[in-house]
Amino acid sequence: MSRYAAWRARADDLESSGLRRTLRALVPVSSTRAALPDGQVCDVFSSNDYLGLAEHPDLRAAMQSGGAGAARLISGNRRGHDALEDALGEWMGRPVTLFGSGYLANLAVYATLFGEGDLVASDAQNHASIIDGLRLSRCARSVLPHGSARIPEGTTAIAVEGLYSMAGDLAPFLDLPSPHVSGSPMLVVDEAHAVGCLGPGGRGVASSFGITPDVVVGTLGKAFGAAGAFVVGPPEVRELMISSARPFIYTTAMPEGLALAGLVGLGLANDERRERLAANTARLRRGLAQVGVRAGGVAHIVPIVTGTHTMQMAAALLKRGLLVGAVRYPTVARGQERLRITVSAAHSGEQIERLVEGLAGVGV
Repeated sequence: MSRYAAWRARADDLESSGLRRTLRALVPVSSTRAALPDGQVCDVFSSNDYLGLAEHPDLRAAMQSGGAGAARLISGNRRGHDALEDALGEWMGRPVTLFGSGYLANLAVYATLFGEGDLVASDAQNHASIIDGLRLSRCARSVLPHGSARIPEGTTAIAVEGLYSMAGDLAPFLDLPSPHVSGSPMLVVDEAHAVGCLGPGGRGVASSFGITPDVVVGTLGKAFGAAGAFVVGPPEVRELMISSARPFIYTTAMPEGLALAGLVGLGLANDERRERLAANTARLRRGLAQVGVRAGGVAHIVPIVTGTHTMQMAAALLKRGLLVGAVRYPTVARGQERLRITVSAAHSGEQIERLVEGLAGVGV
């Protein structure tokens, strides 16, 4: 028997249950169009490039640099890292620490700030990185029904997303205990899909409610068009991230070019782009309503629950030149499989109309 027989059996199980994942190579043609391996060019409605900056020439130019060569605490710290942290800190009003990805940032936040003796209330639809960070922390966990604000007594911290990546809805900030009140649980918010897009100056959903969470996690690879992530918090959080967070200490720093690209993206993420994103989102939602398609969410993430036919519908849309994300179990619960449409400020009116027509045409 092969020494890999158990792994082969697991891979075969994924295949037989329809859960095998595959990679698709894409060649960007513009911010919202890409060429498939067979040469077909399609409209992209599955990207997190919400402000249409990922292909901006200034970002591409900024990325021209080599690797950092080491962790930032060894010899990998560069002026670009410091400049981006300073700019983000000025924008957010509190110290900022960079990480290589949003996943690493959430692992760092939960595994470093919380531990045995803490109780963290976590929304059931929180991202896998939050779940894994909480597991690593060894803290006690209370999983809240999605959108619930019923926080158990003795809770140390509340973990939510500002804009949920699969449901497209918002955390119930007005119903949660306010972090501005002494003695209330700490509030940790992952604003990955909102930062740059929503709230005053693009500072996230919580800021639109006048709330300053104790800790905010944001990404550079979505609205800002680059890659990497950042953690915002009081000076104590910055100190702990640098001195104790394993995902910061024990990994090579992001290339300086990525930090410089993030700095460019931060400068380009302006109100005019946010207004275009909002207008395109409203146009899509109006069009879907007119053709009788029921869409979830409230912002630029537009989920349509389609159940077990999700993958077939996504394939039919692709034949029409529309690349739409198809999300299935275990990312979402069985029966909640969905098309996950994401809107960009760079989408044209014609592209949105083609999408609405395509969705109606495949019987969503």
